[in-house]
Amino acid sequence: MSTKPTTIQAPEGTPFLDVTRDFDATPAQVFRAYTDPELVARWLGPRDLEMDIEEYDARPGGSYRYIHHGGHLGDRRAGFHGVFHTVEADRLIIQTFEYEGVPGEVKLDICRFSEVDGRTRVTTRSVFPSMETREGALASGMAHGIEESMARLAELLTPGV
Repeated sequence: MSTKPTTIQAPEGTPFLDVTRDFDATPAQVFRAYTDPELVARWLGPRDLEMDIEEYDARPGGSYRYIHHGGHLGDRRAGFHGVFHTVEADRLIIQTFEYEGVPGEVKLDICRFSEVDGRTRVTTRSVFPSMETREGALASGMAHGIEESMARLAELLTPGV
């Protein structure tokens, strides 16, 4: 398993959030973990939450919706949805992302998969509609959720797991 941490950067003066993580798996394996709803439910989100996937159609024009619940949310449920715009096997996913608790604040995620030294590097640039929206997402604990998701994905991709 990769011991490299997840890098999260919020470049000053931009509405961007950049996330990078290397995985000990092929681009095809990592891409599948991002596009197979059964696998997505096993790694996306903080460890203490459960996920119900209502829809997950990872193809150009396909959409998704899932709900996180349990854990630190208590009785609350957190819904998320979006649309896949570009899906190129083992290489690229471009999709929108909207947290239903803040409707109308849609971000664009550009996720690239590349082979680097026998590993797969995933780089994601999230483009928020404003600096305020990005700062609000970070203040809500988004970075913690990203770090836990990436750690869970690394565990899922470990051979024999």
